[in-house]
Amino acid sequence: MATSIAGLGLYKKTPRTTFGVFASVLKVRLIIISRYKGSLLMELFMPIVFAALPIMLGVSLASGGTPVAENWKISTGTGDFKAFMLIGSCTFMVVSLMTWLVGFWVRREMVTGTLESVWVTPAKKYLVIGGVTGYALIRAFVAFILSFLLGSLIFGVNPFQGNIMIAVLFIMVGLLPLWGISFMFGALILKVKEASSLINMLQWVMAFFMGVYFPVTVLPPFLRYVALSFPPTWMTNGVRASLLDVGYFFEHWYIDLAIIFVFAAIVPLLGYAVFMRTERRLKKNQGMGLY
Repeated sequence: MATSIAGLGLYKKTPRTTFGVFASVLKVRLIIISRYKGSLLMELFMPIVFAALPIMLGVSLASGGTPVAENWKISTGTGDFKAFMLIGSCTFMVVSLMTWLVGFWVRREMVTGTLESVWVTPAKKYLVIGGVTGYALIRAFVAFILSFLLGSLIFGVNPFQGNIMIAVLFIMVGLLPLWGISFMFGALILKVKEASSLINMLQWVMAFFMGVYFPVTVLPPFLRYVALSFPPTWMTNGVRASLLDVGYFFEHWYIDLAIIFVFAAIVPLLGYAVFMRTERRLKKNQGMGLY
């Protein structure tokens, strides 16, 4: 048996075979989604639609000489509420995609009965899951860039204002903690064996704590601390502060970015540990084959 497995090039662990597993899973997911162009278009326009509702409300309230725009500037630090809403909506889409794609992958494998088959392959589980989350990360990053550029064109926002390089850095580093959060979502779906209703509910809870349409500084103290313990909150504010100069949580961009690096070092490991612990408990209780 060992000889036959070794013939596949997966029994003996080498850097080449390790990367090969990760790259193969990533490639398969990208090939599959390339066949669904309508889904990709939806991801492009959804953040714009979500941002359009509060933007249109803001335009209507700010007309006629009302002090709404001035009050908004005092609360947020910027008068460009269109860009503020658009950035929040696009980062929300990134978080949603990371949780959706990983969560629905786990659920789909459970329903089709292929999850156990994936689990008994010689490949390490973290490589398989890493390939799926890596695919989700790439898809989310591309969706953010394209949605923000298109939304800026539609709403008349300058997408190249502020410090673009620092904003991109916040996005790229901010995606790493989402890797761990997606592991936790996968573990939760393994446990409760449900995806759609669970993700639909939790994504709006995340939107609240991220401050998609408002600065988290307006939250009550307890909720503010909860929001600051959520990594996407730092990514959202970091991008806004870089482009709109609304102010970083710790005044300087490199301090806020260092906090995200701490999240990036801890959350993926924590998320993977939660996922594997959930899997072991399900195996012990004979729950892996049930859906």
